[in-house]
Amino acid sequence: MFEEINLSRRRFLGTAAMTIAGAQFGVITFAKTRSGDRSELSALASATAWLNSPPLTAAELDKKVVLVDFWTYSCINWRRQLPYVRAWAEKYKDQGLVVIGVHAPEFSFEKHIDNVRWAAKDMRIAYPIAIDNDHAVWRGFNNEYWPALYFVDAHGRIRHHVFGEGEYKESEILIQKLLVENGIRGIGNELVSVDPQGAEAAADWNELRSGENYVGYGRTENFASPGGARLDKRQEYVLPSRLRLNHWALSGEWTMGKEALALNQANGRILYRFHGRDLHLVMGPAGKTRIGFRVLIDGQPPGAAHGVDVDDQGIGAVTEPRMYQLIRQPKPIVDRQFEIEFLDSGVEAFSFTFG
Repeated sequence: MFEEINLSRRRFLGTAAMTIAGAQFGVITFAKTRSGDRSELSALASATAWLNSPPLTAAELDKKVVLVDFWTYSCINWRRQLPYVRAWAEKYKDQGLVVIGVHAPEFSFEKHIDNVRWAAKDMRIAYPIAIDNDHAVWRGFNNEYWPALYFVDAHGRIRHHVFGEGEYKESEILIQKLLVENGIRGIGNELVSVDPQGAEAAADWNELRSGENYVGYGRTENFASPGGARLDKRQEYVLPSRLRLNHWALSGEWTMGKEALALNQANGRILYRFHGRDLHLVMGPAGKTRIGFRVLIDGQPPGAAHGVDVDDQGIGAVTEPRMYQLIRQPKPIVDRQFEIEFLDSGVEAFSFTFG
């Protein structure tokens, strides 16, 4: 199930991000409205656990306007949508809007509820969270993407859905409309104002030329180390003489698994040639509490181009499994060569994303 779900995410979000230059790529569409059919909300009963709330049922949500948000906490596309969902949940909670975040994990570490609990606290998510480790709620909604928003009226009918980022103005106007339909007065036309910071800031779509890429062999692309990869085996890798745009390579002793890379000895490196303002890497410390690393861009410390998870000298540490923002460079945006060296063994790396 993971394979099918993730390929759908890449096919939609990756293609949209690379081809709709200069625009956010949310797609808002009309959904079926079947009188008296609450089958999608009934799928919430299949959640494996709940955070921030007791379990919510379709019956308890009757006569409520509901916004269902499918997410997984390491997803950059969802992170950039989150400020708006968080603001809507706060603004309209007293007017009858119920926001439910359905956490449907992509990577195995996202199935651990303590990791989700930590992420929700770190990202200031106070609305109810349904843990969907079996993707049963996902299937109940016939969903295919992260992030995905489903707008459910007070009669339990899905009225619209949005896949991907963007369409924030249209989405909030729709929330207001559904609340007015439900008899709520005094909603007004004013929209939330958000000021996203760090990894939550919108991508620079005009400059983005690099798409998401996984580093496990199950879904990776453009691996350029000489001799190729040795699957599920320890291997000493060496760097090529040069990297083409959107290609990547390894140095040091690594094991390339289907989902992730694992570093076997200290001072292993990953290189990636990319084009975009931001570079993120999903990674975590396997069996350790802290793994230090150093980041370079075009062979030099990043300086003003450092991300929120490193300093201007490129120094940082992996302390929990999550997405790390390593580069946020000022203009001009051109092809750059990124390098990360891990100062100890034990790190696991999962995927690169850009913005």
